[in-house]
Amino acid sequence: MQPSDSPTSTLPLDPWCIRESGFDTSTHFLRETLFALGNGYIGLRGTGEEGYTGPAGTSLDGTYLNGFYESEPIVYPEAAFALAKTNQFMLNVPNAKGVAIEIDGERFDPLTGSLGAYERMLDLRSGVLVRSLEWTAPSGKRIALRSRRVVSLANKHLFAIEVALTPLNFSGTITLTSFIDGAVKNQEAGDDPRVGSAVSGPALHTLSNEQDASFSALVQRTHNSGFMLVSAIDTQVEGFDANAWQEGQRVGQTFVCAAVEGHVLRLTKYGSYHSSRDYPEGELLARARATLAGAKAAGFEALCASQAAFLADFWASADVEICGDDALQQGIRFNEYHLLQSVGRDGRTNIAAKGVTGEGYEGHYFWDTEIYIFPFFLYSKPEIARKLLEYRYAGLPQARDRARQMSHDKGALYPWRTIAGGECSAYFPAGTAQYHINADIAYSIKSYVEATGDLDYMAQAGLEIVMETARIWIGIGSNDREGRFCINEVTGPDEYTALVNNNYYTNAMARMHLRFAADMADQLARERAGEFARVAGITGVTIEEIAVWRDAANRMYLPYDGKLGIHEQDDSFLSKKAWDFANTPKENYPLLLNYHPMVIYRHQVCKQADVVLALLLLSNEFSIHDKRRDFDYYEAVTTHDSSLSSCIFSIIASEVGYHDKAYEYFMETARLDLDDTHGNTHYGVHTAAMAGTWMGVAYGFAGMRVSDGALRFAPTLPKQWQHYQFKIQLRGAQLQVRITKEAAEYTLLAGEALEFTHQGQPLALTRAAPSARIPMETQA
Repeated sequence: MQPSDSPTSTLPLDPWCIRESGFDTSTHFLRETLFALGNGYIGLRGTGEEGYTGPAGTSLDGTYLNGFYESEPIVYPEAAFALAKTNQFMLNVPNAKGVAIEIDGERFDPLTGSLGAYERMLDLRSGVLVRSLEWTAPSGKRIALRSRRVVSLANKHLFAIEVALTPLNFSGTITLTSFIDGAVKNQEAGDDPRVGSAVSGPALHTLSNEQDASFSALVQRTHNSGFMLVSAIDTQVEGFDANAWQEGQRVGQTFVCAAVEGHVLRLTKYGSYHSSRDYPEGELLARARATLAGAKAAGFEALCASQAAFLADFWASADVEICGDDALQQGIRFNEYHLLQSVGRDGRTNIAAKGVTGEGYEGHYFWDTEIYIFPFFLYSKPEIARKLLEYRYAGLPQARDRARQMSHDKGALYPWRTIAGGECSAYFPAGTAQYHINADIAYSIKSYVEATGDLDYMAQAGLEIVMETARIWIGIGSNDREGRFCINEVTGPDEYTALVNNNYYTNAMARMHLRFAADMADQLARERAGEFARVAGITGVTIEEIAVWRDAANRMYLPYDGKLGIHEQDDSFLSKKAWDFANTPKENYPLLLNYHPMVIYRHQVCKQADVVLALLLLSNEFSIHDKRRDFDYYEAVTTHDSSLSSCIFSIIASEVGYHDKAYEYFMETARLDLDDTHGNTHYGVHTAAMAGTWMGVAYGFAGMRVSDGALRFAPTLPKQWQHYQFKIQLRGAQLQVRITKEAAEYTLLAGEALEFTHQGQPLALTRAAPSARIPMETQA
C-alpha cells in the first residue's frame, strides 16, 4: 500500500462552517477551492473581490460555468482509426466579481499595508461567504471591510456581492470600481495529466459590450465550439452615482465617494451569465438585464433569505449527523454542500470530477456520477438524481455515433470523458477501453427505478438507454472453447491494469446489465405495451435479441482462483509480478506521475477499488467469506492513488468486520479536501470522494443495501462516536436512521409505509406505527 500522511487541517473545527482567521499566501491556492461558491452552473473560486497580487503559482482566480465549453482538435503524433478527435474543456469565463477599492489614491490590497482583525467564513446553512477585516494603508489610514458573496441556488444565472466599507480614522475620498474582466484564460496543463488544458491564450473572443449608468455586459463567443456568452453586472452604491468605463476587455462602473469617518459605504453588485447553450443568441442580453433587474428590485437580503430557505430544505433531507468526531462532522457536511454546489440540475448538465471549483480534468464528466455521486442524490434528493439520468438520455445520439465509430453496427457506447456527449479521452487504454461505463449508467437507472418506482421514466427514456447500451456487450463479447461468454480487451475501474481479458468488475456488471435490460423489456411489454412498442420501434430490438442477452448473462465468465479463494481481477492479474511496495519511495506516489504506463501495467498493482467495488454494487452475489478474502488480497496491492478508492475500502472493511480499518479509510475520504490529503485540492474538489463520505455512513457503518428493491440495514457504531443519524427517501417514503450505542432507531417521517430488514429481521413502519427501536448487538 501507498504510505500516506494526513496533514492536520489548519481550519478550526465547526459542525456547520469553515472559517479562516488569517490571510496567508502559502495556503491561498487551496483556500480558493475550499471557499469556492457555486450553484451547479456558476462556480466562483474563493479569491477576494479586489483580486490577488501574491506570488506566481499561488492563485487561480477562476469563474466557471458547468457545461459551457470550448473545443479543440486532439493532435496525436501517431493517429489511429476512431481515436477521439475533439476535446471539450470547461472555460475560465470572465471574472465578474471584481471590486477595486482606493483610499485617497491608495489601492486596498491585503498584501500591502497591514491587516488587523481578519476572518473569512462560509456557513453551510446560509450559503453566504462572509469576509471581515481591518486594513491599514501605508499612509496609516484604516478601514473596516465586510463583504458577503452568494451564488443563488434558486436561479442558476445569478450571483451577488455586497461590500460594506467603513473609514475608521479618517474622512476622505474612497473610490469603488466594479468591473467585469474578460481578459482571462485557462490554466495550462503541465506534467500532471489531471490538471489544466492544452489550450493557451484567451478562448473567448469579445464581440461587443453594453453599458448604462449601472449595467455593464460583455458579449463574447468561443472560437471553436461557437457558443455566445453574455457576462453582465449591475452595481449600486448608496448615495453616489456611477461613471461607466471600458478599457480593452474590461468594463464596469466607478463610484467616487466622499467618505465620512465611522460611516458605512455599501456597494451591492449583482452578476449573471447566460449562454447560447441554454437560450437563442438574440435573447441573451435581454435575459441578463431581466435577471439583474429582478435581483436588484428584490434586494440582497431577499437573495440571502432565498438561499437560506433553499439550504434548509436541502439539509432537511441530506444532513448526516455524527456525534463524537467533530472533524468528521465538519467534513461530511462540507462535502455534501459542495456536491449541491456542483451538480447540474437542468437535465442538460452533469457533475464534473472537480465540480465548478477548478480546472482539474478539464470539467469533464466521468462514471463518478453514476457510481459514486448518484446514490447520494437518489436517496436524499431523487428529483436531482432524475435530472442526472436525463442528461445521459440527452447524450444517447452521441453514444450511438460513438458505437458506430467503434465498429458496432448497433447499440450505444457512452463516452468515458465528456461534457456535451462526445468522447474526449485521448488516452484510450484508460478511457475508451473502460466499456463498463455502459453498465455503470444502467446500474444507476436500475437503482433509480427500484428506489422510486418511476416507470414513467423507464418508458420515456430509461429503457431505450438500457437496451441500446446492453447491445454493446453482445458486440464485444464472444464464447470461449468452454462455452463461457467472455469480454476481452477492456479496462476495468483499476486504471493501473489496462486492456485485459475478462475484468471481473466489467463482466459482473455486464451480466447485471443484460439481465436488467431483458427484465425491464419484459415488464414494460406486459404493463405498458404501447410504450414498449414505441421504444422497440426506435431501437429495432426484438424478442429474439432479448433472449440472446439472457443467454449471454447466464454464461458470463467470472474469473475465480480456487487456490486463493478470491475473485481474480482479470485473466492475467495473478500471473503478473507483484509491485515492490517496500522499495518504492514515498515521493514516487502516485505511480502514474513517476512510471511509464507500461511499467505499471506489467505489475500486480491497483490504483483503486476494482473487484472490491463489485463486492459493494453486487453485494448479494458474494458471501461474507468471499468479501473478506477479496478484501484482504486486494488491499495489499492497492495504492489508493485515486480519490475514488478509500470510500469503497471503508465500506467493505466495515461489512467484513474490520472496524478500525473502516474508520481509517472513512477518515481519509471524509476530509480528503479539507485536509488536502492528495495534495491537489487547489485544482478543485474531488466530488466522487465527497459523495463517498455519504456512502461510507449509509452503506458502510449503517450497512444499507437496496437489492432488487429490497432495503436492508446491518448497522454498526464506530467506537469513537456516540451516535450518527441520516435520512433516506425510498418509494415515496422518508426514513430516518439513528444509530446509538444502545439501539438502532428507525422512524418513518413521510409516506404511508415502508418495509425493510434490520440484521435480517423484518420491520414494517406505518403512519400508525412509525417507529422501531432495536437493541444494538455488541460490535466485535
